Amino acid sequence: MAVVPQPVLARALLQQCTSARLQVKPPEHGAEAEWVEVTSAPALHPSEERGKRWRLGAALGQGGQQQGAPSAARRAHGWRPGAPAVGTIQRGLVIYICFFKGADEDLVPKIAHMLLSVKLSENESGEYVSVLDLPGDVLIIPQATLGGKLKGKKMQYHANIEKQKGLELYSQFVTLCEKELSASTRCAEAGVHVKHGTYGNRQVLKLDTNGPYTHLIEF
Repeated sequence: MAVVPQPVLARALLQQCTSARLQVKPPEHGAEAEWVEVTSAPALHPSEERGKRWRLGAALGQGGQQQGAPSAARRAHGWRPGAPAVGTIQRGLVIYICFFKGADEDLVPKIAHMLLSVKLSENESGEYVSVLDLPGDVLIIPQATLGGKLKGKKMQYHANIEKQKGLELYSQFVTLCEKELSASTRCAEAGVHVKHGTYGNRQVLKLDTNGPYTHLIEF
């Protein structure tokens, strides 16, 4: 009997970074844009010195459309009016995440644990370890365009999860990643952090990587 393939419920793209800067609130009403920032530690491995700079303007909203970030989404991710949006932290891992129709709360813990445990981060000895063992920081970016499917000459996003449900799963994912890093003794001693973008709006990403070294993982 032929095995029926299971539908993809989520897709993640992982990328090493030595520094990254993500705009989480665009400039408006005369106010400057707000950012979260991941920067490398002062001493870099020689291979990192040869790294390439990548500047990416990414449409990261639901369905890849430009939308104003709802206040509920900002609150769900810890953003507060007037709160500082830039933190200087160590090198680590960028996680782009997209949820598809059919994904639910039971799937999210599996995704968070697997992405933080996979050995894709290069340490000072040139070995590949998990971001927990590096230890390194994590920048999480909601990336709805990972759900795109080419039809003719246009991309369609019909498989993407409904916006409100996607926001709930994204918020859960961010919280679980924060908890897993805080529960790690090595991460706690190194003072590493989780930074994240806001769900449902266009964001601008500036990234330094010692690669590019990217991997696509489906769930």
